[in-house]
Amino acid sequence: MTTRLTTRPEALIVTEVFTSLQGEGKLTGVPSYFVRLAGCNLRCTWCDTPASSWEPRGEHRTIPWLVEQARASGARHAVITGGEPLIFPQVGPLSRALAGAGLHVTVETAGTVFRGPDELACQLMSISPKLASSTPALGDPRDPGGAWRLRHEKRRLNPGALQALLDGYPKRQLKFVVTAPEDLREIEALLARLSGWAPDDVLLMPEGVSAPAPGSTAWIVRACIDRGWRYCHRLHIELFGHTPGT
Repeated sequence: MTTRLTTRPEALIVTEVFTSLQGEGKLTGVPSYFVRLAGCNLRCTWCDTPASSWEPRGEHRTIPWLVEQARASGARHAVITGGEPLIFPQVGPLSRALAGAGLHVTVETAGTVFRGPDELACQLMSISPKLASSTPALGDPRDPGGAWRLRHEKRRLNPGALQALLDGYPKRQLKFVVTAPEDLREIEALLARLSGWAPDDVLLMPEGVSAPAPGSTAWIVRACIDRGWRYCHRLHIELFGHTPGT
């Protein structure tokens, strides 16, 4: 494994590939082949995949190799995730190769970067804008001096990129990780700045790496009912726990 993320034109740095059930969003429960890329332009305080963000590591994998593994998986859906896939130019050729192999392609992104449908083959754009609660706290031991705190807060929302993604991909979802009722005001303020989305596109997902305690998500359920949004269950956590490769 390598901890120095040096890119190659013909390959991507991949933290892991695996076949499982999609655990989140509109395609929950669908058997899928996952490609998790190493590297991210953000550092969420609660990030559950540090090997692709806080401590990025992985191996160079060529696009033909990744497509071969996808075919061998038997899955009909592929998910390109991270980290932040859209910071890598090779994600376009990878998405097109997976689609050319007959797979439905989902791309998971924080929405800080835009790549258009002329570059990406994407049948579901899964956009997860990061709220203020995602910013690392002062004194986070992973962030001596607070440099990532400042970078994260500056980068975490890019309304222009978000709007371009909404305009470019009619099949999409807006997935918000929420930690407290105060997050709802920030979500509503952001949505008011964006156009073209439908309530059915908005999903609320409770933060955490374990199944929420009974009753702890009642405020999320009520928010979804009142606004016509969706509750985002995390099936993989229920089935496998917080385990890599699931």
